[in-house]
Amino acid sequence: MVAKSPQPVPTVSAVTAPSRRPAALIALLGALTAVAPLAIDMYVPGFPEMARTLHTNDSSVQLSMTGFLAGLVIGQLVIGPLSDGLGRRRPLIAGTALFVVLSLVCVVAPTIELLIVARFLQGVAGAAGMVLARAVLTDRFHGPRLPHYFSLLSMVLGVAPVAAPVIGGAVLSAGSWRWVFGALALFGVALFLAVLRGVPESLPPERRQQGGVAGSFRAMGRLLGHRAFLGCALTLGFTSAALFAYIAGSSFVFQDVYGTSAGLYSLIFATNACGMLLASAVFGTLSRRMALGTLLSASVAVASAAVLLQVLLLATVGGSLAGTWVTVFFAAFGIGGVFPATMSLGQSFGREASGAASALLGGIQFLFGAAASPLVGAFGTTSATPMAGTMLTALVCAAGCLVLLIRPWRSAD
Repeated sequence: MVAKSPQPVPTVSAVTAPSRRPAALIALLGALTAVAPLAIDMYVPGFPEMARTLHTNDSSVQLSMTGFLAGLVIGQLVIGPLSDGLGRRRPLIAGTALFVVLSLVCVVAPTIELLIVARFLQGVAGAAGMVLARAVLTDRFHGPRLPHYFSLLSMVLGVAPVAAPVIGGAVLSAGSWRWVFGALALFGVALFLAVLRGVPESLPPERRQQGGVAGSFRAMGRLLGHRAFLGCALTLGFTSAALFAYIAGSSFVFQDVYGTSAGLYSLIFATNACGMLLASAVFGTLSRRMALGTLLSASVAVASAAVLLQVLLLATVGGSLAGTWVTVFFAAFGIGGVFPATMSLGQSFGREASGAASALLGGIQFLFGAAASPLVGAFGTTSATPMAGTMLTALVCAAGCLVLLIRPWRSAD
């Protein structure tokens, strides 16, 4: 049964499987979380060369990224609930092993069609690390430590997308785009060996979902009927949509509209990523003393207010480099607090089926993000208004889900 009481993380601090040195486990779970964002962005600098060597066009090359994202969503929605019945260790070992194999298939892919298929399956395999890292964390920890550890995973998600193109560019300076997938395969081998050694089973048989595959997926249905959990998932999803709208539109806004150089744009992007990291660190510290609902409400309010200010500036005095940079920085700061807060609360509400909870949270996060990415371009890239408008719409929806479904004023740590 999924808990029906909308209470966030319990107040007691305990570990279901005690560990005297959790730092190594947290570091490994962070590395597993980084697999997907690294695999998404590392090969982006090699797109032009890929199009030439595979004798295809840019849109087909970009479709390989879409395929990976689709696999990542589907993989989380399947692997997460299955792990509630099978345990975490076996799916995690299988997922990391398959990620290595499929990365090698990408290395030797002779056509764009085979590459797209391999990328989709690579996304499914890569989803195991992301969805099961959250489930293992929820199995082993609760109380004040859980949101602190989720803030560390959120920091990984903030760093990896920024570092990935830099790492990919360094690899490309030494070889072709195929070397990038070779590097991902080596990373996968290291993770596979680390999982074998450092991730024991965190879900004992007596705590697993009964009823086989059907029972595991019924647990997912019960979670979707849990008002506060659904609110966490949708708040996370809409906030991710705002973030992906920024990622998709920021290069056009800063480079084409405001005329910044590629170097300055990289600095802007890195600065805003640091805003997310700072927010995750602040959240991790404050979560020991403040209610998670309060922190989530404050984070949504900061992000929404920042983007609203940007929209008002665009509608009145017009856009400017400084104004857009500052408002987007504070929007990123707010978003950086929403992610660990919704993950902590959502996993707490779904603790009895933490794999299914992790699957829904992660699946909705990337599904909404992928859906929002093309919207900015569809509304035009000649001003900052489409990016700001898409972000504001998403954050207003996030705020609505917070107020109507989570109702944080009724929760207490």
